[in-house]
Amino acid sequence: MISTLLVANRGEIACRIFRTCRALGIATVAVYSDADADALHVREADTAVRLPGAAPSDTYLRADLVVRAALAAGADAVHPGYGFLSENAGFARAVQDAGLLWVGPPVKAIELMASKTRAKELMAAAGVPLLAPVDPAEATADDLPLLLKAAAGGGGRGMRIVHELVDLPAELTAATAEAVSAFGDGEVFAEPYVERGRHVEVQIMADAHGGVWALGTRDCSLQRRHQKVIEEAPAPGLDDALRTRLHDAAVAAAHAVGYRGAGTVEFLLTADGRPYFLEMNTRLQVEHPVTEAVFGLDLVALQLRIAEGEPLPATAPPAPHGHAVEARLYAEDPTHDWQPQTGALHTFHVPGEPGIRLDTGYTDGDTIGVHYDPMLAKVVAHAPTRTEAVRLLARTLERARIHGPVTNRELLVRSLRHPDFLAARLDTGFYDRHLDALTPAPSPSDPEPRLAALAAALADAAARQHAPGPGPARFGAWRNISSQPRTKRYRAEPDGTEHEAAYRTTRTGPAPETGERVVATAPDRVTLETGDGLTRHYDIAVHGDKAYVDTATGSYTFTALPRFTDPTDRTEPGSLLAPMPGTVVRLADGLTTGTAVTAGQPLIWLEAMKMEHRILAPASGILAALHASPGLQVEVGALLAVVQDVQEEPKQ
Repeated sequence: MISTLLVANRGEIACRIFRTCRALGIATVAVYSDADADALHVREADTAVRLPGAAPSDTYLRADLVVRAALAAGADAVHPGYGFLSENAGFARAVQDAGLLWVGPPVKAIELMASKTRAKELMAAAGVPLLAPVDPAEATADDLPLLLKAAAGGGGRGMRIVHELVDLPAELTAATAEAVSAFGDGEVFAEPYVERGRHVEVQIMADAHGGVWALGTRDCSLQRRHQKVIEEAPAPGLDDALRTRLHDAAVAAAHAVGYRGAGTVEFLLTADGRPYFLEMNTRLQVEHPVTEAVFGLDLVALQLRIAEGEPLPATAPPAPHGHAVEARLYAEDPTHDWQPQTGALHTFHVPGEPGIRLDTGYTDGDTIGVHYDPMLAKVVAHAPTRTEAVRLLARTLERARIHGPVTNRELLVRSLRHPDFLAARLDTGFYDRHLDALTPAPSPSDPEPRLAALAAALADAAARQHAPGPGPARFGAWRNISSQPRTKRYRAEPDGTEHEAAYRTTRTGPAPETGERVVATAPDRVTLETGDGLTRHYDIAVHGDKAYVDTATGSYTFTALPRFTDPTDRTEPGSLLAPMPGTVVRLADGLTTGTAVTAGQPLIWLEAMKMEHRILAPASGILAALHASPGLQVEVGALLAVVQDVQEEPKQ
């Protein structure tokens, strides 16, 4: 019987496992890096053990340190969560060799599924449908498009799509380099790339007594950079025959490797409904909450039960009910190549409506750092029908208050309301086709951003009026005489649009120059009546030079601007600046000072928050300066290189 459990992970999955442990009366142990010393999962654990360092390679990926922490804390079992060491057979073996209970599949099953190439061979023998592999050395134009994948990979690392045969050698080199960097294994294989394919998976749960449950299907087709963004259960639009085929294939895969515990068998579904095995994840999945909601189960509790040697509670799982949809809320900017964002999370509140579940590793005041995945939370909606679940999730996200770094919240809301998503026309190319429409530039005819900026200015004036101190009211107080317009300038984030709010102070209060009627003002709330007779409420929170404005239908972040622009605040044309803190992992082949480059050419690859980011040439020209080199750690805004327009005079 497990009495004390160490979770070899961090963030929301550690907090989620701790929640089940508390319900079962199991004591909890957290491990943490120096960067996570004040993290929520550390605060929620009964005991915490420090892993000195900040980088994952020095902390959460050190199997020896994690096992030592479990022994030091008196734990008798270890749960790996997902990511990090969760599918590392050596770690599972080390846990068991130390006399600890491993809450996961057998070591042999992990080893068999660790290599995607060997896993496919095993699945073929078990009768699971597969895509035919392609030898990159013998690929022809008839084999295109091709998908290159790291054999030891996951999370989209080491994956490349090849549409032109001439690009194959370079993409193969890039995929191999990324696979080595991410997994320490450069093996890459190729298979046909299925365009407009759906990513559909089956959750399995197996015990040590021969029992295997197939817990329905999930659709995870909405992905960016081969990483999932929105998932749902059950996968919509599948007929009973196809569901049965997927369930049977997943159960066959589990039996083929002698599986035990929670796992997921992933399939690629072609447009005409043919399924092909992708991989088997020998761990709990990020998206497991949608399955829990539909089946009314606690998968972590089942994992613990099975690890203790107990059988599944029945020969068949309970009947599913309703529909569940999960959205992954990331601190990232979809309008700028999905760049991860860092900084203080001043406010983080998701409405706790019936049918809504929030899994997160953050609370108000936490800091989003540079070392780990930028996912803030998973928001899950469960309702009797898909339509109701999607509507509930979209509205909940819309009403959330998130003050801090840029997030993908608006993208999620628009995705959930997109006609193709609502009609369940799903495939992995969704964002390739619709990203521009889902991240539109601000429309000059849309009054909402302007009104939000006006509300921020009025709230600022109210705050100044109510500020304590002797003497007359400070700048911004309402006066009993007419005045010249008062103005305040803001820059909207992240699109950079500037707004100027202007109002006059009158005997009856502030009067906006744009004609709105001010119903009420306070430092944290403004109510306006617009010319069409509509009354709108604006909630305002200020942190430093940032004003966060929440409305009934959207949220806005503004940076207060000085009245006059600083003429010295400029960057040399052609400068390539680091968009975030990170590590330079490689440069373009042959890149050196004096090299000719073309606009849009990838020059530098920067790794940050578990993702690689390409730094592109801003224009065609000559590389006039190069300050980046592999292994260099840089801060945001660091000058990496300078591209000089060929029309410019050479620098002396």
